[in-house]
Amino acid sequence: MTKVDDQINALRRASGLVGAPSSDFDLNPEVTPAEGRKLRAAGVLVAFEPREDGLHLLLTKRSSHLKHHPGQIAFPGGKVDPGDADEVAAALREAREEVALPSGHVEVLGTLPAHETVTSFTVTPVLALIHTPFVPVREPGEVEEVFYTPFDHVMDPARYSVQHRRWRGQRRLYYTVPFGPYYIWGATARMLRALAERVA
Repeated sequence: MTKVDDQINALRRASGLVGAPSSDFDLNPEVTPAEGRKLRAAGVLVAFEPREDGLHLLLTKRSSHLKHHPGQIAFPGGKVDPGDADEVAAALREAREEVALPSGHVEVLGTLPAHETVTSFTVTPVLALIHTPFVPVREPGEVEEVFYTPFDHVMDPARYSVQHRRWRGQRRLYYTVPFGPYYIWGATARMLRALAERVA
Protein backbone atom coordinates (compact mmCIF):
# COMPACT_ATOMS: atom_id res chain seq x y z
CA MET A 1 0.00 0.00 0.00
CA THR A 2 1.37 3.43 -0.95
CA LYS A 3 1.59 6.58 1.13
CA VAL A 4 -1.26 8.06 -0.91
CA ASP A 5 -3.43 5.00 -0.20
CA ASP A 6 -2.72 5.29 3.53
CA GLN A 7 -3.65 8.98 3.52
CA ILE A 8 -6.84 8.40 1.53
CA ASN A 9 -7.88 5.63 3.93
CA ALA A 10 -7.22 7.99 6.86
CA LEU A 11 -9.52 10.59 5.29
CA ARG A 12 -12.23 8.01 4.64
CA ARG A 13 -12.11 6.92 8.28
CA ALA A 14 -12.17 10.55 9.45
CA SER A 15 -15.23 11.32 7.32
CA GLY A 16 -17.17 8.54 9.04
CA LEU A 17 -16.51 9.65 12.61
CA VAL A 18 -19.17 11.41 14.64
CA GLY A 19 -18.02 14.65 16.23
CA ALA A 20 -19.13 17.89 17.81
CA PRO A 21 -19.42 21.09 15.78
CA SER A 22 -16.79 23.80 16.21
CA SER A 23 -16.93 27.58 16.19
CA ASP A 24 -14.89 30.77 16.24
CA PHE A 25 -15.94 31.01 19.89
CA ASP A 26 -14.19 27.77 20.98
CA LEU A 27 -11.06 29.55 22.17
CA ASN A 28 -12.94 32.64 23.32
CA PRO A 29 -15.67 31.52 25.74
CA GLU A 30 -16.00 35.04 27.12
CA VAL A 31 -17.30 36.18 23.71
CA THR A 32 -20.92 35.17 23.35
CA PRO A 33 -22.82 35.01 20.05
CA ALA A 34 -25.51 37.65 19.59
CA GLU A 35 -28.97 36.75 20.82
CA GLY A 36 -31.40 35.92 18.03
CA ARG A 37 -28.68 35.82 15.38
CA LYS A 38 -29.66 34.28 12.06
CA LEU A 39 -27.08 31.81 10.81
CA ARG A 40 -26.57 31.45 7.06
CA ALA A 41 -25.59 28.06 5.63
CA ALA A 42 -22.35 27.70 3.66
CA GLY A 43 -20.22 24.89 2.28
CA VAL A 44 -16.46 24.74 1.69
CA LEU A 45 -14.52 22.13 -0.27
CA VAL A 46 -11.66 20.50 1.65
CA ALA A 47 -10.19 18.82 -1.41
CA PHE A 48 -6.99 16.75 -1.54
CA GLU A 49 -5.19 15.86 -4.79
CA PRO A 50 -3.01 12.72 -5.00
CA ARG A 51 0.60 13.21 -6.09
CA GLU A 52 3.67 10.96 -6.08
CA ASP A 53 4.78 12.23 -2.66
CA GLY A 54 1.31 12.09 -1.07
CA LEU A 55 -1.93 14.05 -0.93
CA HIS A 56 -1.93 17.83 -1.26
CA LEU A 57 -4.70 20.17 -0.09
CA LEU A 58 -6.11 22.81 -2.45
CA LEU A 59 -6.34 26.27 -0.86
CA THR A 60 -6.88 29.80 -2.12
CA LYS A 61 -5.72 33.24 -1.13
CA ARG A 62 -8.67 35.60 -1.31
CA SER A 63 -8.41 38.75 -3.39
CA SER A 64 -7.10 41.77 -1.52
CA HIS A 65 -9.92 43.81 -3.07
CA LEU A 66 -12.73 41.85 -1.40
CA LYS A 67 -14.82 43.56 1.25
CA HIS A 68 -14.84 40.54 3.57
CA HIS A 69 -11.67 38.66 4.62
CA PRO A 70 -9.38 40.19 1.96
CA GLY A 71 -6.09 38.37 1.46
CA GLN A 72 -6.98 35.53 3.82
CA ILE A 73 -6.34 31.85 3.13
CA ALA A 74 -9.53 29.92 2.52
CA PHE A 75 -11.06 26.78 1.07
CA PRO A 76 -13.04 27.18 -2.15
CA GLY A 77 -16.63 27.66 -1.05
CA GLY A 78 -19.34 30.04 0.02
CA LYS A 79 -22.93 30.47 1.08
CA VAL A 80 -25.69 28.15 -0.04
CA ASP A 81 -27.61 29.83 -2.85
CA PRO A 82 -31.30 29.15 -3.61
CA GLY A 83 -30.30 26.97 -6.57
CA ASP A 84 -28.04 24.72 -4.48
CA ALA A 85 -29.46 21.43 -3.23
CA ASP A 86 -27.35 21.58 -0.06
CA GLU A 87 -23.96 22.55 1.35
CA VAL A 88 -22.17 19.91 -0.76
CA ALA A 89 -23.65 21.36 -3.94
CA ALA A 90 -22.68 24.87 -2.84
CA ALA A 91 -19.08 23.83 -2.17
CA LEU A 92 -18.77 22.12 -5.56
CA ARG A 93 -20.35 25.06 -7.39
CA GLU A 94 -18.09 27.57 -5.68
CA ALA A 95 -15.02 25.47 -6.51
CA ARG A 96 -16.05 25.52 -10.17
CA GLU A 97 -16.51 29.28 -10.05
CA GLU A 98 -13.43 30.17 -8.00
CA VAL A 99 -10.76 27.81 -9.37
CA ALA A 100 -12.42 26.04 -12.35
CA LEU A 101 -12.46 22.65 -10.62
CA PRO A 102 -14.88 20.42 -12.59
CA SER A 103 -17.32 18.69 -10.25
CA GLY A 104 -16.83 15.47 -12.22
CA HIS A 105 -13.17 15.44 -11.14
CA VAL A 106 -14.18 15.26 -7.47
CA GLU A 107 -15.12 12.35 -5.22
CA VAL A 108 -16.98 13.55 -2.14
CA LEU A 109 -15.95 11.46 0.87
CA GLY A 110 -18.41 13.02 3.28
CA THR A 111 -18.98 16.07 5.43
CA LEU A 112 -17.46 17.13 8.73
CA PRO A 113 -19.26 18.78 11.67
CA ALA A 114 -20.27 22.36 10.90
CA HIS A 115 -18.26 25.38 12.03
CA GLU A 116 -19.96 28.59 13.18
CA THR A 117 -18.15 31.82 12.33
CA VAL A 118 -18.28 35.19 14.06
CA THR A 119 -19.81 36.50 10.83
CA SER A 120 -22.90 34.31 11.46
CA PHE A 121 -22.28 31.54 8.94
CA THR A 122 -22.60 27.86 9.74
CA VAL A 123 -19.99 26.33 7.44
CA THR A 124 -20.05 22.66 6.46
CA PRO A 125 -16.62 21.32 5.42
CA VAL A 126 -17.03 18.91 2.48
CA LEU A 127 -14.18 16.41 2.48
CA ALA A 128 -13.17 15.35 -1.03
CA LEU A 129 -10.57 13.83 -3.35
CA ILE A 130 -9.61 15.36 -6.69
CA HIS A 131 -9.30 12.07 -8.57
CA THR A 132 -8.58 13.64 -11.98
CA PRO A 133 -5.81 16.26 -12.28
CA PHE A 134 -6.87 19.72 -13.43
CA VAL A 135 -5.26 23.09 -14.01
CA PRO A 136 -6.66 25.68 -11.57
CA VAL A 137 -7.91 28.88 -13.17
CA ARG A 138 -8.60 31.51 -10.55
CA GLU A 139 -11.57 33.85 -10.68
CA PRO A 140 -9.64 37.15 -10.39
CA GLY A 141 -12.46 39.02 -8.66
CA GLU A 142 -12.39 36.56 -5.76
CA VAL A 143 -9.10 34.66 -5.82
CA GLU A 144 -5.61 36.15 -5.79
CA GLU A 145 -3.73 32.85 -5.74
CA VAL A 146 -4.30 29.08 -5.78
CA PHE A 147 -1.80 26.85 -3.97
CA TYR A 148 -1.42 23.42 -2.36
CA THR A 149 -0.21 22.30 1.06
CA PRO A 150 1.04 18.76 1.84
CA PHE A 151 -1.26 16.43 3.77
CA ASP A 152 1.56 15.76 6.26
CA HIS A 153 1.72 19.46 7.11
CA VAL A 154 -1.94 20.25 7.73
CA MET A 155 -2.78 16.85 9.27
CA ASP A 156 -0.11 17.13 12.00
CA PRO A 157 -1.75 18.59 15.14
CA ALA A 158 1.71 19.56 16.45
CA ARG A 159 2.07 22.15 13.68
CA TYR A 160 -0.88 24.17 15.01
CA SER A 161 -0.44 26.99 17.49
CA VAL A 162 -2.78 29.46 19.17
CA GLN A 163 -2.17 33.15 18.46
CA HIS A 164 -4.14 36.27 19.31
CA ARG A 165 -4.99 39.72 18.02
CA ARG A 166 -7.38 42.54 18.85
CA TRP A 167 -10.75 42.25 17.15
CA ARG A 168 -13.63 44.67 17.83
CA GLY A 169 -11.86 45.87 20.94
CA GLN A 170 -11.36 42.39 22.40
CA ARG A 171 -8.43 39.99 22.57
CA ARG A 172 -9.31 37.10 20.29
CA LEU A 173 -7.53 33.74 20.24
CA TYR A 174 -7.36 31.64 17.09
CA TYR A 175 -5.53 28.68 15.58
CA THR A 176 -2.78 29.03 12.99
CA VAL A 177 -0.90 26.54 10.82
CA PRO A 178 1.48 28.62 8.66
CA PHE A 179 2.92 27.09 5.50
CA GLY A 180 5.80 28.92 3.79
CA PRO A 181 4.60 32.42 2.92
CA TYR A 182 0.97 31.51 3.67
CA TYR A 183 -0.53 32.44 7.03
CA ILE A 184 -3.37 29.94 7.48
CA TRP A 185 -5.45 31.01 10.45
CA GLY A 186 -8.95 31.57 11.83
CA ALA A 187 -11.86 29.44 10.68
CA THR A 188 -9.80 27.72 7.98
CA ALA A 189 -7.16 26.62 10.48
CA ARG A 190 -9.83 25.63 13.03
CA MET A 191 -11.62 23.35 10.55
CA LEU A 192 -8.32 21.84 9.43
CA ARG A 193 -7.28 21.20 13.01
CA ALA A 194 -10.57 19.42 13.69
CA LEU A 195 -9.86 17.19 10.70
CA ALA A 196 -6.26 16.64 11.83
CA GLU A 197 -7.51 15.47 15.23
CA ARG A 198 -9.80 12.96 13.51
CA VAL A 199 -7.02 11.70 11.26
CA ALA A 200 -4.60 11.40 14.19
